[in-house]
Amino acid sequence: MLLKLEPDINIVGLAEDGAVAVEMVARDQPDLVLMDLKMPITNGVEATRQIKSQFPNVKVLVLTTYDDDEWVFNAIQAGASGYLLKDSPRDELIKAVRGTVAGKTFIDPSVAGKVLRQATSHQTQSSTLIIEKLTGREIDVLRLLARGLNNKDISERLFLTEGTVRNHVSSILAKLNVADRTQAAVIAIQHGLGDD
Repeated sequence: MLLKLEPDINIVGLAEDGAVAVEMVARDQPDLVLMDLKMPITNGVEATRQIKSQFPNVKVLVLTTYDDDEWVFNAIQAGASGYLLKDSPRDELIKAVRGTVAGKTFIDPSVAGKVLRQATSHQTQSSTLIIEKLTGREIDVLRLLARGLNNKDISERLFLTEGTVRNHVSSILAKLNVADRTQAAVIAIQHGLGDD
């Protein structure tokens, strides 16, 4: 109901479970899926994984009541571009929907710390593996991306144009084989590149 009040947002469907959500994405090709997590048949984490695997350009924004560490981290790892709790203020929800479609990442402040803690506790690989894949400048961009900076802020910090930063981000995503900035940031944190 909140989203229907916005003239630039068009609701194309409502799924009662994750399996139906995947079918609807295949049929309707929406820009964004607002995904709950605990659903019958196929839960939101698995539905997110399937959607991102089959339709990598479709953004998934988790909107749920669950702030358990494992749910949060698994949803991000599955490809969700953001994670909001259902008690988020209306203006935050609208901002997150529009921003996620535009390529930004939204993590509810109450779960942001959990994402970082989980990512840090899952550090299993040496940063050498990333360093071998990325150029020095791409690593600089990835470090700032892991701190939550947007392209404009990264461009100002590194004295690059926003277009150059966009190109570096695209290259990073391709080399790390991830769908979006959130997943790249998680990998950077896992490899100890987020707090240098």
